Amino acid sequence: MTSAISSTFGQGLKIALSQVNPTVGDLVGNEALILADYAKAAEAGCNVVVFTELTITGYPPEDLLLKNAFVRHNKEVLHRIAVNTRDCAAVVGFVYDEDDKLFNAVAVCVNGEIIGIYKKMLLPNYAVFDEVRYFEPGPAIVNGVPAGMFEINGVQVGISVCEDIWFAHGPVAAQAANGARILLNLNGSPFHDGKHVAREEMLKERATQTGSAIVYVNQVGAQDELIFDGSSVVITPTGDIACRLKSFESDFAIIEIAADGTVQPSRIEPFDIDLDRVYNALVVGTRDYVRKNGFSSVVIGVSGGIDSSIIAAIAVDALGAENVHGVAMPSRYSSQGSLDDAEQLARTLGIDYRVVSIEPAFTAYLEMLAPSFEGKNPDLTEENLQSRCRGMTLMALSNKFGWMVLTTGNKSEMAVGYFTIYGDSAGGYAPIKDVLKTHVFALCRRINDRTGREIIPESVISKPPSAELRPDQRDDQSLPPYEDLDPILRHYIDDDLTVPEIVARGFDAAVVARIARLVDVNEYKRRQCAPGVRISTKAFGKDRRMPITNGYRTDRL
Repeated sequence: MTSAISSTFGQGLKIALSQVNPTVGDLVGNEALILADYAKAAEAGCNVVVFTELTITGYPPEDLLLKNAFVRHNKEVLHRIAVNTRDCAAVVGFVYDEDDKLFNAVAVCVNGEIIGIYKKMLLPNYAVFDEVRYFEPGPAIVNGVPAGMFEINGVQVGISVCEDIWFAHGPVAAQAANGARILLNLNGSPFHDGKHVAREEMLKERATQTGSAIVYVNQVGAQDELIFDGSSVVITPTGDIACRLKSFESDFAIIEIAADGTVQPSRIEPFDIDLDRVYNALVVGTRDYVRKNGFSSVVIGVSGGIDSSIIAAIAVDALGAENVHGVAMPSRYSSQGSLDDAEQLARTLGIDYRVVSIEPAFTAYLEMLAPSFEGKNPDLTEENLQSRCRGMTLMALSNKFGWMVLTTGNKSEMAVGYFTIYGDSAGGYAPIKDVLKTHVFALCRRINDRTGREIIPESVISKPPSAELRPDQRDDQSLPPYEDLDPILRHYIDDDLTVPEIVARGFDAAVVARIARLVDVNEYKRRQCAPGVRISTKAFGKDRRMPITNGYRTDRL
């Protein structure tokens, strides 16, 4: 039998969508978010308010789930929420335990009680997801009907969680076949570039397939490297968009749906262009990581290069100019042009700017190591010493003033190891860790175009990239031009192609083999780097878990 809730709203439902930004593990803080939006929904006369996947714990809670006390406390919060409900039903994500098994679950709370629980059936175990590590799948049938069936105000409603709706023959199809004309789907769906298009296409297919309206509510905000874009949406049974919430912001909306699934259209927030969505993801990821970890300000080594320039712009949009500190750290090889560019950027952004020369420290290191280096010519060692002097300087400022260090490495550099471990990689968060260099250039141009003024100095965008660690150094002396490098990296990392497969697509065999080898041998360095925003389908971190000790070489087979 289905669980029934009586109410007074006509022949249909008045539904609130609560797009919240929970913090993983902050059970009390998340409870406050839930109760605040519940109060708004109840005051507006809603029959039901739909929250996000694992709302109480935040998503994903990962190994917090291995702590029995955490699971117990999450249930205590759920019961406090239930006690606060009236005749407006709250559909809330939480962790349910039974017979030493955990379930990614949803509770339906009304009139002070929990009147039903749905357990997620389809558990994703790919890319950034590893739910099989923690959860058991829920049953397909409960009390002789498809799981997740509820009767609210005389309307058959199907409740499901995230992955459950992605498959045509999954739980929602069974719910619709059993008469559910309204499908409520709770989500923790992470962002990657282009995900919003694929997601809505899937939802339109599911709506037309089932002949039901779909209320899809997605988490917003960031959790470590994962970004959740919100973009909650209501789809009509004919596959039209009736409501869409904001992207990358907490939001709340109310929509009315008749018993037959007919939807009264509400506001539809437009999508930004792809470059702006990526930039917004970088901003949200940086803001939430810094603030949710107890910091308010950041410090950045501003070199006058394009990477540190875009990091500074992201930080200002994330935290406010008053909370961003830029430090130029010249050495004997730094050009005056780069120092001028760094100063101009700082003036334009309105951030704190200071110059701390690393020359005294670099000189001291050279003198200290001279006896050990006697008879050896200067090489990469001396270049890395400069970077490590800068890393120590930034960390000293971080320790003294409580500023989080933002590192400036991009995906192209991270991939091939073109960074100094314990040097420019030292820090707390890496906002563009998953952004290829060519994409960095495009984002910088877009920042200037969107604002109508030169936020990123044109001289920074147009000059050849350089680490400036030796006289007249340029990146293309060590690497192929980024226009050639980045497509190879996409094929090797994102597409998991082998060297011969990439060569077959028209790339130079020797170059591909060299780049693949650089990616492989630098795994140990990447493992020691700060987390960063995920914007692709294969970011370094949760997505890509290659062995450090790895003898597989497809160019030699």
